[in-house]
Amino acid sequence: MTERFDAIVIGAGQSGPFLAARLVKEGRRVALIEREHLGGTCVNDGCTPTKTLVASARAAWMARRAGEYGVQVSTPVTVDMRAVKARKDRIVGASVQSLTDWLGGLEGLEVIRGEGRFVGPKEIAVGRRRLTAPEIFINTGARPMVPDWPGIKSITYLTNKQMVELDTLPSHLIIVGASYVGLEFAQMYARFGSKVSVVDRGSRPASKEDADVSAAIRSILEAEGVTFLFDTEVEALHRAGTGVFVSLKSGERRSSIEGTHLLVALGRIPNTEALNLAATGIETDERGFIPVDDHLRTSVEGIWAMGDVNGRGAFTHTSYYEHEIVVNNLLERGKRSLAGRIPTHALYVDPPLGRIGMSEAEVRASGRNALIATMPMSRVARARERGETQGLMKVLVDAKDKTILGAAILGINGDEVVQSLLQLMASGIPYTKMVETMHIHPTVTELLPTLLGELKPLK
Repeated sequence: MTERFDAIVIGAGQSGPFLAARLVKEGRRVALIEREHLGGTCVNDGCTPTKTLVASARAAWMARRAGEYGVQVSTPVTVDMRAVKARKDRIVGASVQSLTDWLGGLEGLEVIRGEGRFVGPKEIAVGRRRLTAPEIFINTGARPMVPDWPGIKSITYLTNKQMVELDTLPSHLIIVGASYVGLEFAQMYARFGSKVSVVDRGSRPASKEDADVSAAIRSILEAEGVTFLFDTEVEALHRAGTGVFVSLKSGERRSSIEGTHLLVALGRIPNTEALNLAATGIETDERGFIPVDDHLRTSVEGIWAMGDVNGRGAFTHTSYYEHEIVVNNLLERGKRSLAGRIPTHALYVDPPLGRIGMSEAEVRASGRNALIATMPMSRVARARERGETQGLMKVLVDAKDKTILGAAILGINGDEVVQSLLQLMASGIPYTKMVETMHIHPTVTELLPTLLGELKPLK
C-alpha cells in the first residue's frame, strides 16, 4: 500500500529540516527521510565539529604563546585529545538532540529513518514502505571523494568523517589536498602537536583564491610548522607498520613520505547513486550533480534539489539560502532565485579568510574598469594589540558606479568583517558611503574606510 503525503523531503541536511518545518506550518503532511544523521554534514562531521576542534587548537596555540603577553605558564602545554574529542562530542550531541527534539515536536511531520529511492516519478521506497507526494525535495548532500590510488585498499585512510572522531594525536599526519578541509586540519593538528605534511598536485594552497591570498595562507601555516609538497601527486600507497608509506611523483622526479595517518581531502561528490533517479527521468550531469534552474527546480515537474547535491553551492549557508528560495517561490508567491546571488565563503584557518563577490583574477578576466586596494593586517591596531598581524585585506570596486565587486579579508575576524562590505554590495550602495561613515575604535572594521580610501586603478 502506498502512503500519501503532501510533500516528501529526502535528506535532513541544512535545507531539508527547515523546509519540512515550514511546509507543516502551512498545514501540509510531510515525510522527512534520513538514512544517517539529522543535520547532515555540517552538524555531524563538518562545520560544528571542525570549528569546535579549531577552537581547542587555538587554545593550545595561545597557551604556548602566553609568554608573549606577559603570562607565565609553569609547565609545557600538552593536549589531551580524548578531552578535546569529548568536548566536540558534547557540542555536536547537543546540536543533534536540539534538532531531533524540534522536528519530533512538529505536528504533521514524520521523520522516517532509512534510505529513500525513487521507484517511480513521484513514488519513493524506504525499506518496505512506499510513499508518494505531489512535491518532492532532494537534499541528500555530498560525501568525500577518494581516488582509486594503487594500494589504497591495503591501508587505513581518513576523510573528514573519521578525522573528527580521532581521540589520539597523530605523530605524523599526511594530508592530500590543500584546499579548505585540508588546510583547516593541517593547522589544527600542527597546533595540537602533530608533524603535518600537505601534498597537493597544484602549485599553491587554496588555489581558487588570488595568488597573494594563497601566499599569505601558506606563510601562516608554514610559520606554525606545516610542510607543503606542491606540484606533487600520489602514485601509490603502502602499509608501513600501523602507518602509511606514500609514493609521490613530481614531474619526472619520484619521492616518498611515511606517516602514521593519512587524510584524503580532495573535494566531495554528490550523493545521487542510491536515489535511482532513472525512475523519475532526471539525468545527472557528468559529475553526478542534479541540474536545477535558478528556482531549484529539476527537469521533472514537482521535484526540487537543494544543497550540495545540485552543484550550485557547497556550503551550509548556500544550502540554507536555497530552502529560503523554495519557500518564497512555493508558499509566498515570491520571485527569489539564485540569479544574482553574491558568492560568499570563508576558510577557517586562523586567522580566517572571508571572501565575497569576485576575486581579483575574476575581475581582470571580466575586462571591466575597476579599482583595487590592499592593506596588510599589520596596519590594523586591533591586530597589533592582539598580537595577530598575519594576513591582508583586499577590495575591488567598479570604477564607474563605485559599487563593491568583491573583497577578501584574511585576518582576525575576517569572516565577520567582510560582511560589512557584503551588505554594501548587496544593496548597490557606493563604497563612498562607508568612507563617510564613522566606525568604532579599536576594531578591524574601522580600517575598511582607510582601505577604500587607498583605491587605485587595476592595471
